[in-house]
Parts: sequence; C-alpha cells; structure tokens
Amino acid sequence: MRLYLLLFLSVVNGGTSTYRPLEYLPCELIKMDAFCQEKDLFQIPPNLYPTIEKLDLSRNQLQRVAERPLTFYTAVQHLDLSSNKISFIYSGVFANMTSLNILNLSNNQLDQFVQQSKPGIGLIPQVKILDLSGNSLYNGMAEHFIEKAPSLTHLSLASNSITTISAKMFIGSPSLTDLDLHNNIIMDIEEGAFENLPHLFKLDLSMNSLTCISGYNLQQLHILDLSKNSIETFHTTESEEEYNLEELDLSENKLMDFPVLPKKNWLISLNVSKNLIQLGSESSPDDINYLEEDWLKDSFQILNQTPKTTVKNASSVNLSKLVYLDLSYNEIKSIPDGFFDTMSSLHFLNLSKNCLQTYVVTSNYALTSLVTLDLSYNVLQNLSIAINTLTSLQTFYLQSNFLQALEFDIFQGLPNIKELNLQSNNIKVCSTYSGVAKQRIGKDDNGCVSLFSISTLQYLDLSDNMMKNLPEYAFHKTPLTMLDLSLNQGLKVKAQALSGLESFLEYLHLDGNGLSTLNVDLPHFVHLKHLSLSHNQLTWLPTWNKDCTLQILDLRNNSFSDLQTSDITALEKTLKKLYLSGNPLSCCGNIWLSHMIQKGLVDIPDLEVMSCQYSKTFAYQEDILISHIRPEVCEKENLKKMNIFIVLAFVLILSIIVIGLFSFCCFRRQKFRQQFKA
Repeated sequence: MRLYLLLFLSVVNGGTSTYRPLEYLPCELIKMDAFCQEKDLFQIPPNLYPTIEKLDLSRNQLQRVAERPLTFYTAVQHLDLSSNKISFIYSGVFANMTSLNILNLSNNQLDQFVQQSKPGIGLIPQVKILDLSGNSLYNGMAEHFIEKAPSLTHLSLASNSITTISAKMFIGSPSLTDLDLHNNIIMDIEEGAFENLPHLFKLDLSMNSLTCISGYNLQQLHILDLSKNSIETFHTTESEEEYNLEELDLSENKLMDFPVLPKKNWLISLNVSKNLIQLGSESSPDDINYLEEDWLKDSFQILNQTPKTTVKNASSVNLSKLVYLDLSYNEIKSIPDGFFDTMSSLHFLNLSKNCLQTYVVTSNYALTSLVTLDLSYNVLQNLSIAINTLTSLQTFYLQSNFLQALEFDIFQGLPNIKELNLQSNNIKVCSTYSGVAKQRIGKDDNGCVSLFSISTLQYLDLSDNMMKNLPEYAFHKTPLTMLDLSLNQGLKVKAQALSGLESFLEYLHLDGNGLSTLNVDLPHFVHLKHLSLSHNQLTWLPTWNKDCTLQILDLRNNSFSDLQTSDITALEKTLKKLYLSGNPLSCCGNIWLSHMIQKGLVDIPDLEVMSCQYSKTFAYQEDILISHIRPEVCEKENLKKMNIFIVLAFVLILSIIVIGLFSFCCFRRQKFRQQFKA
C-alpha cells in the first residue's frame, strides 16, 4: 500500500518526481527530518520521502538550485542550503513550497547569480526567516531575493559588501521585524529606507562605515545596534511623539558628546562605551549650537534630515525607564550636576576606564535604584558618598585608582553592599577595639577605612594596596565569604585580624605577601573552600582536622620542607586540588604525599615535573621527581638512617666512656706521683 501511495503521489505531481525509495540514501533520516550535510553532494537527492519537513543540505558542493527535485518536497518547512557554491537559482522554484518557513542561503556565491542578469528567485510566499549572509552581495543585489517576500519577518544580509541602503530596497518585504545588516560597508542610508517597515522591531547596523545619524525618527523600532561604526553624532528628530526604542548600542564609535535621544522613549539599555565622550566643562551638553544644514551635507543619515536640531543633555530627556548605562572607555573627567536626574530606574552604571579624579554622591543624588556601580580604572583620588544615597547598591567596583585617604565610615553607609573591590589602591584598614559597652575606631589610624560591622558585605578585595598592617578584629561583624589580601608585600597579619570570620569565610587569598609566619588558625575556618598562600616564605602550617571542607589549597613557591605535622591527609574527603610546586620539599619527610598520589583522590597539578630533595647521605642531597618516590624506599631509608644513628650513638657513648676512663687514670696516676714525692 505504501508503494502504491508513493506512485500515486508521483502521478499527482505531474510525473516530475524522480522518487526512488529503494536506492541508497545519502542522508540521515530522523523522524521527519533529513540531514544531508557534509556529504560532498553535487545535487539535491531525488529519492527522499516527500513528507520530510526539514532538509539540511549545508556544507556540500551544490552549484544550482533547479526546479527538480526540490518542488517534489512540498512539505519542507526548513531548507538549509548554506555553505555551498550556489550561483544559480531557478526562478519560481520556491513559489509552490507553501510550507517553507525557513530558508538558509548563506555563504554561497549568489553575487554571480545577479551578475549573470538572471531574474530574481520569484515568489517565496510563506518564508518568514531568510539568511543571505556571506554572499558578496552589494548595492541593488538583495532586491532580487526579497522583491516578492510578503511573509518575511527575519532577514539577514550580514557579511556582504553593501554600501548604500536604497529607499526601495525592502518594498517587497513589508512584514520585516528583524533586519540584520551588520558587517557590511554601509556609508549611506537613503531617506525613507525603513518607512515601509511599520513592524520593524530590531535593526542591526553594527560593523559598518556610518559617520553620522541625524534626524533619527524610527518610532517603531525597539532595538538598534550601531556599534563599531565611525559615528561622531547621534541626533533624534525633535518630536513630542513617543518612541518605542528600548535598546540602543552606540559602542565603539567616535561620539564626542552624549547622544541626543528621543524626548519620550522606553529606553532600557544604552551602551556608549569606547567613544570619545566628555561631560561637564570639557564639553558642556547644555548649550551646544544648532546643527546647520550645510554642515550636514556630506554626512550620512537615517531617514529625515532636520535642518536645525538642538543637542540636549541627558537630564533634558526623560530616561526614567533606563536600567543599563555603559559609559566606559571614554574621556570623562567629571559628571555635570543633574546629569542623572531623570534616571530613577538605573540599576547598572559603568564609568570605568575614564579620567575621573573625583566622584561625589550628594544628598540629592538621583540614582537610588542603582545596584552596580563601576568606577574602576580611573584616576580617582577623592570619593565622597552622602548618607542615604546609594541605598540599593550591592556591587561597587573601585579597583585600579589612587584612593588613599577616605572617610573612615564611607562604606558603612551602604546598607545593601555585598561586593566591594578595592584592588590596586592605597587603602589602610582601621583597627577595632572591643569594649564592655562600645566599639570604636582607632583615631590614631589617620586616613584608614572601617570595614567592620558591615552586615551585608560578603566579597572584599584588598589586594595590591601596599598594606603593611592588618589590625586585630579588622572585619568584626562583617560576614565575609571571600577575602583577598594578596600582593601586599611585607604585610603583617595580627593574631586576631580575621577574628569573627570563622563561620563565614569560604575563599581566602594571601598570595605574594612575603609572609614568614601565619597568625591565622586556619582549621577553625570550617567553611573554607579555597585557600591560597602561594609566593610567601612560609615553613609551617597548622594541623588540619576532618571537620574542614577545604577543596583547593595553593602552597606554591614557599619554603615548605616537611608538612607531615600539618596532616593534610585529613582533607582527603573534600580536597580536589593541591598546589605544591616551588617548595624545597623533603621526599621522605612528606611520605603522606606519596600515599595521596597513589590513591589518586586529589589532583596535584605539575606533578610530572615537581621535584623533592632526597638524601642519599648526610652530606649529599639529590633533586628527584616526587612521583618517583615510593613509601617503601623511604621506609628503607629511614631504617638505614636509624641504624646509622644507633651506631653513631654507640660510638659516641663508647668514646665518652673511653675518654672518661682515660681521664680518671691520668688523674689517679698524677695523684700517686704527688704522694710518692712526699
């Protein structure tokens, strides 16, 4: 019956089918999908089932898309012809494929198809997603493929050679919602190019050659990507109409001023990083001259050009919906008063990699919803935060600045702070004195910062701060789970410096401090998972116990010789990685290490090249690979040493007895002579 049905379908199909179901199939059939990719095919297989819904012919040697046998597969919904050598498509081949929704023609040679003066591909009635990227198409060529695409919603023309977007380019595909034009050479966009696309939701123009966006009036657009161009100005048409724009990416351009945004908008995300933006007195955004029409004659613009457009500053535009603002990698030296006044919903603000010397948060600061503030990699010397301003702040990045003398309680006024990065500054930590009725900060510690009693703080980075002293109870009542104190050469850690963190700390970094002694009772930190003590001068560790939960222990580049007394084997149940290279380890003084290697429960990186010192004699030591040491060798060596010790002890005792007898005899003889003379 199945064979009769297939024959019937072939007759109904006008005899055009070349279906041969019993022949060898070059494709893998999974349910209703045929996967024929990378089969070195030169033509579309004619003997597949007519009911297949997906046909993947990508990465083959196809050069032509002919009428047969493709029109036989009328049930295909997804057709992938990408990464072939297609330079010819039969006109109208997709017209009867009324189920076809997704068509991928990327990375072919479709530019040759147009150059040969062939007609367009004709009607593609139900295709919603069309990929034409990577086909070397340039001006006027794309129209041959989309001139009759009434259902098309997603179109990719990325990675081609288009320089101009003409006004009639998308007339044949009025239903477009997502248009990808990134990685072309677009320099000019004709007026009205997108006016016939009332449903356009997302437009990607990144990685092109646009220099100016003037008179922007795409009110229907929600997402616009203009990153990686050469845009010097972005201006919106003066209008009281509401714009639907939610995401705008202007990163990696040449903007010198903050963009002029729609007055009424739904903007949620704005990225203007990696530009030349200056704010404040260097380039005041309050009163910038009108842009004259003559000045814009050679500029390239989206849609209507307005003869005179006034540049507004950020505070003159309603940005009450803005959540994400990235101003990093610019040339901002100061922030104008009121710049953030309308940004009442801002959660993320990135001002890193600028030229800020001072950052002041006053009592009328508008960013009460700010969760993350990044001021890293500036030249900050002054930082001031008024009380009850950054009440929602959870993450504060201040690394790589020049902060030194701050108000001692500057971070205690942040009621929700969780992560504080102060790496690479010059911060001193205040000491805390616990009394019967009060705690106070040592007033003698001039310019120090208080880091105790911050009940929400969990992550603290104080690495590379030239700290010389970590006082007692420095983090008392601050429930830190991660603490980085590394790269503070010469740091002296007081005995009770980490007191109060025993029940919280999970990650502790003390690398590169030149520590010769460790005044921290590590086994009491029962939740500690990652401990890094590398690049110090330590010779001793406290004894571990089975209550510890350590997973990573880094002891590289210290002066450890014998760690037997530390009982690291007590950590075998939880320990995952142990770093030991760069220590003058004794081979037989660390016999526990051989047992740990044999069990294979702990990963010891660089084990194949890690050496230890093996004593062949009392006067000679040899460096050998630690993986070559076996417990029985050390047991024999220990027995040999014990025998030698016994012999030496016997010889020593015998020598003492002989010397004693000799001395006694000499004494008696001398006394006898004295008596005889008398």
